Formats: sequence, structure tokens, C-alpha cells
Amino acid sequence: MQNQAICAGSFDPPTIGHLNIIGRGLKIFDKLIVAVAINTSKDPIFTPQERVEMLEEIFKDQENVEIDAFEGLLVNYAKKRGTNTILRGLRNLGDYEYESQMALVNKTLDSDIEILYMMTEGKYAHLSSSIIKEVITFGGSGCGMIHPMVAGRLKEKLLKESK
Repeated sequence: MQNQAICAGSFDPPTIGHLNIIGRGLKIFDKLIVAVAINTSKDPIFTPQERVEMLEEIFKDQENVEIDAFEGLLVNYAKKRGTNTILRGLRNLGDYEYESQMALVNKTLDSDIEILYMMTEGKYAHLSSSIIKEVITFGGSGCGMIHPMVAGRLKEKLLKESK
């Protein structure tokens, strides 16, 4: 059995912080399944397919990274994918509070599930998808916050929306 984990999120858009957690996760796991959550309670900029495509482009040379999308409960997706390990990044105390609550719910739903937390490196702790969207909307640069390809696609999307 392969030592693998799921790194799930909305990735709308994927940030350098997300990429850092995935890269560091690959030092621990043989394989990471990067799972784009289809969350009906959010109003995303990118479709799930667009997010999958961006992540596939970013990780095209990483054979041990698989990009997928899922809808529904993460524990059910993990079971379907044959893993019980979920890797989550934490930026701050607010993330911890939310993530610990979700971990308890997931443990209630499936006692075999294990959730591992990785602290975001300090230089990425300020990054969030919503802040990056705001920066780009007001003409700022995504340099150092998002992959250049993602920056281009985000600018294109946001410019279309503002017209």
C-alpha cells in the first residue's frame, strides 16, 4: 500500500501557500491527491474544472501528485480513494479553530480518518485566496502570492467580471 494523503481545498485560486504545503507534504508522503472541493456554499471565481486544470499545469512534472475534484463529504471521498489520511495547512489561530472543529466532525463520521496539520511557513501566513482576489481586482500584482499562470488567468477572469 502506498503512503498517500489527500490535500483538499477549494483552491480558488491556488496560492503559493497551497503549493508550499503540497510540496512539503511530498517530503512525508509518497503520493498526494490534491482534491478540489466543489463547495456549493461558496461563490467561486473559477469552475472546479478550471481549478483542476490550473493545478494540473502547475504539477504536470510531479508524477506523485494527482489532481482530482470531489463533491460531498471529505471522509467519503477519502474512503473512496482508499486513504484515511488528510493533510491540512494552517496559517493562524483562526484556521486552527475552524480545522479542529472540522476534524472532530470528520472523526465522528469516520473514526479511522487521520488529519495531519502542517503550519504554513511564515512568509506565506498572510496569503488567502480572498485577499489575493482583492489585490488583483484593484490592479495589484500577484507576484510572490500566486503562480504566474494563475495570476494571468485570475486577471482575465476578474477583468471580464468588472465589465
